[in-house]
Amino acid sequence: MFSQSTRNLLLTPFLIWAGLFIFIPLIFIVWYGVTDYDGQFSLTNIALIFERGYLDALKLSIWLALISTVVCLLLAYPLCLILTERQRDNTTIISLLFILPLWMNSLLSTMAWQTILERNGIINQIMRLLSLPDLQMINTEGAIVLGMVYNFLPYMVLPLYIALTKIDRRILEAAQDLGANSWQTFWRVILPLSLPGAVSGITMVFIPALTTFVISALLGGGKLLLIGNIIEQEFTFQYDWHVGCALSVILMIFIVLNMILTTTFDNSHEEEPL
Repeated sequence: MFSQSTRNLLLTPFLIWAGLFIFIPLIFIVWYGVTDYDGQFSLTNIALIFERGYLDALKLSIWLALISTVVCLLLAYPLCLILTERQRDNTTIISLLFILPLWMNSLLSTMAWQTILERNGIINQIMRLLSLPDLQMINTEGAIVLGMVYNFLPYMVLPLYIALTKIDRRILEAAQDLGANSWQTFWRVILPLSLPGAVSGITMVFIPALTTFVISALLGGGKLLLIGNIIEQEFTFQYDWHVGCALSVILMIFIVLNMILTTTFDNSHEEEPL
């Protein structure tokens, strides 16, 4: 459609934007992460991750990110299967309800959950009206996972829904004609065909869940520090760019490993016959 020179011209603004706001900042992060305060190459700051406080925060971040990703996947699959079975008019309305959180600032939605879960929040007020004991929900791992799932569920729903809508209905009918029940149809047909969407959703949920610091700060109350909170504190309170960048480099390594594992898993399933 376009000549090579025209494509290069149209690509130039994106390359400039990517260079200024993606590649150059990444280069600075890596540079500060692997150098000391004198500008000499050093892995001392990266080695800090093996200290107890940093390592515990990293383990907790990975654990909560995995839980949030699994919960989002378990919620998204039945939801998307229901949406694909509905008529278009109903699907639009239901889909809108799950996409709405994307239109709202995540900070505001997280603060709303903070108001709901706090000691004098809506849930505990209802518990008191029913003469039931208060629930300790805020400043817990469960509250952080709830905030992650609420904020990141749409990122799992959208790619998975698109993958499910691309499955030819005749394939499902053929599986039923061959005697497959609903579970067998899902496990042997729907799941393998929708796996690319699931892998995309897993990546899109796990990465922001691993790096978040706003959700854990508001719903964890500063009592549960994730690696994102520590990085944020290193930049804003300690003003230690070298340690902050070193921890950021470690997070980038985990992100790259996650993308490699999910892509490898996706490709291995695509090669398997149904």
